[in-house]
Amino acid sequence: MSSNMMLQKMLVLTSLLVVAWIIFTISQNSTKLWSALNISISFHHMNTSTKSSCPETPTTPVKSPTETELRVREIAKKLDQLIPPRPFTHVNTTTSTKHSTATILNPQDTYCRGDLLDVLLEARDHLGHRKKYGGDFLRARMSSPALKAGASGKVTDFNNSTYLVTFTLFWEGQVSLSVLLIHPSEGVSALWRARNQGYDRITFLGKFINGTSQVITKCHLVPNSNSELCEYLYGRGQEVFYCTKPQHMPCDALTHVSTRNQKVSYLTVKENILFQKSKVGVEMMKDFKHIHVSQCNKSENIKEKCQIGMEIPVPGGYTLQRKWITTSCRQIQLDTNKINGCLKGKLIYLLGDSTLRQWIEYLPKVMKTLKFFDLHGTGYFKKYLLMDASRHTQIQWKKHSYPFLTVQFYSVIDDGYIAREIDRILGDRNTAIVITFGQHFRPFPINMFIRRAINIRKAIERLFLRSPDTKVIIKTENVRETLNTDIERFTNFHGYIQYLIMKDIFKDLNVGVIDAWDMTIAYDANMLHPPDYVVGNQIDMFLNYIC
Repeated sequence: MSSNMMLQKMLVLTSLLVVAWIIFTISQNSTKLWSALNISISFHHMNTSTKSSCPETPTTPVKSPTETELRVREIAKKLDQLIPPRPFTHVNTTTSTKHSTATILNPQDTYCRGDLLDVLLEARDHLGHRKKYGGDFLRARMSSPALKAGASGKVTDFNNSTYLVTFTLFWEGQVSLSVLLIHPSEGVSALWRARNQGYDRITFLGKFINGTSQVITKCHLVPNSNSELCEYLYGRGQEVFYCTKPQHMPCDALTHVSTRNQKVSYLTVKENILFQKSKVGVEMMKDFKHIHVSQCNKSENIKEKCQIGMEIPVPGGYTLQRKWITTSCRQIQLDTNKINGCLKGKLIYLLGDSTLRQWIEYLPKVMKTLKFFDLHGTGYFKKYLLMDASRHTQIQWKKHSYPFLTVQFYSVIDDGYIAREIDRILGDRNTAIVITFGQHFRPFPINMFIRRAINIRKAIERLFLRSPDTKVIIKTENVRETLNTDIERFTNFHGYIQYLIMKDIFKDLNVGVIDAWDMTIAYDANMLHPPDYVVGNQIDMFLNYIC
């Protein structure tokens, strides 16, 4: 009996020792876990305190930034430095076209075709005082209306209120010079701050269909709702779209999306004065007379054929008799027979917005053998397919994914980000891809556009690994008609920043570039969808790259 009692005591003592050891082990691990959690929180706060003024898309859970996110922050930080805050107390201290001066440097009695003509601008405010900084958003252009000729000028900002505007005298005849003050530096600063305030200038509506039932809920580019959300994660780029989850319907029931403008503004009353009609796009060289350009018997250098991978200067060309003429390479004159031969066996993907849809609408007008194939899609933004069965030619247009802005509901069943579409293309020497995006990104913080551009670049790099012979062409944004309307959302200043970002991100890839920004300024085509003669010249540049 005493032996049993002794055994029970030993068992109890052993149990107590085991329990004590377990408690001690848990407490030690809990301390390590709490330390790790504190480190994560401290790192998160450090990132928050040092990030760019451009807001980050919220991500959960908190984790170390990816290579893409670090690159996004780097570019955004550079842009913040490029566009510093320019507060003003009164509109009189902002740039005035009336008091600013423009002077031709080294004026000549005779100007020759091919010469450079430099104009020095000195910005002054409405009180006549010279400003102490630069940053005005200017647009320089030379033109000869009788010749249907035009070209952009190059603006160099010395950041001290002076600007050098350089015009290349591409053609002979009577030439007019123009420099427009689109926005003063104070307006530029206000637009930049306002753009990066948030995502709520546009709201998205998602249509969910389950049998005969339909429900429309609000959707977002960032998770800004306390309601239960459907999360749609797309591709390797980790880009996300959110919709408020409808009751009694699965998230997979989302079929269509549309957008609505919201009455949201981040501009102050004082700042809004800078964007009145009379203050946008005002001429700074209105007192200048025409200059006359002569041929002067100058010889022209023989240029190599335009090809993918060539660096495009600014300006990259000019228009004469509405024909786009490149200055850095030699264009091939393509007639119908040459185009037919070039397109034989070609598979062409047009990925982007409606400025590329113009291409697929224009092509059958000049290439009669191309016929639309009915894919049974609905709506204006369905996928389009052109075919020439006898020549085994196929051309298709597909819109880019969110954000895509239209009041019309469009199907998202076959939707795809450009990067994901590129990943689906096998590629070969007879495959060509044209990419454009930007117009639909203007109302949103710049980080979204930077991230999208980086993800597309990575997809192109993956494509070149499996098929280096595939031809890829980047079409930059068109200038659009926002001089006097909806400036906060769609100003061409937002487009210009995106244009610079595109050139930087894609600069060392073996891709062709169609500088639609430069072209539409040269044509003075201030419209989102330029006329057919502009579209035709963009396509001609594309054919020069692939033929």
